[in-house]
Amino acid sequence: KLGAYKGIEVKKADAEVTEEDLNEALQKEREKNARLVTVDDRAAEIGDSVKIDFDGSIDGVHFDGGKGENYPLVLGSGSFIDGFEEQIVGHKTGDSFDVNVTFPEEYHAKELAGKPAVFACKLLEIQRKDLPELNDEFASEISQFETLDEYKADLKKQLEEAKAKSAAAQNENNVVEKVVENAELALPAPMVEMQCEQMLDDYARRMQSQGLPLEQYLQYTGMTVEKLKEQFRPQAERNLKTRLVLEEVVKAENIAVSEEAIDAEIAKMAEAYKIAPEKMKEYVGAEQREELAMDLKIQEAVDFLVAEAKLQ
Repeated sequence: KLGAYKGIEVKKADAEVTEEDLNEALQKEREKNARLVTVDDRAAEIGDSVKIDFDGSIDGVHFDGGKGENYPLVLGSGSFIDGFEEQIVGHKTGDSFDVNVTFPEEYHAKELAGKPAVFACKLLEIQRKDLPELNDEFASEISQFETLDEYKADLKKQLEEAKAKSAAAQNENNVVEKVVENAELALPAPMVEMQCEQMLDDYARRMQSQGLPLEQYLQYTGMTVEKLKEQFRPQAERNLKTRLVLEEVVKAENIAVSEEAIDAEIAKMAEAYKIAPEKMKEYVGAEQREELAMDLKIQEAVDFLVAEAKLQ
């Protein structure tokens, strides 16, 4: 049962690009185009790129995966166990030293989880980032613009477009969330279970595409299928509630989409899959076409709710 859904009052998302935003973007560009310069006259610091040899042991016994040679590491990146990188700080090139750490209780290798380890390390090389100066030369090297002012103006325009898009998405989310809160509905348990199953299948496919079968992932992490499904449950319930409420808005407002709009969406799908539009139409059956139509109606419903909302 729908509650109030028109004239919803929400705080308008900020879409302004500040000078600080622009300076951060410029700094990121400097970081991306930085040169690494070998350092011989000082100790390693957070932010440096180093190369190390290391050999780990627990109670004097070496373990699988605990050894590395000429290993590249950015100090402060959090790539290693907590406390490891910080103990390299202060050492100079050529230094040999021990690093003492404790593996996390939830570490993927169960035989190491929660255990203290000692890594015998040797610091082979220290490199610092040499950031380019912000000037016309820098602008001309990384862009099609000749001056820094021109480049900054273009970068600000890009930031404004990105922030406007992000703000629009945030406004949509905030309005829809409020409309869902105002509605009364009870989710049938089998519907939630089915959504959890679908989310689990999607997750398994993503893991498989990265070369890690779900069974192997579960083994590494100590998770179970049921625990994973329980993690997905809150999101599954949110997804279902949102979908059902928006479907009800579609009915309440008699929102319809034309056959042309559906065909246009199929044409977009055809382009994405590099298939001729007419061929894609053959693949899309009546049921899929109906689902596609409902997806378009729901987006129309979202647009309607935002247009009716009071963004303050």
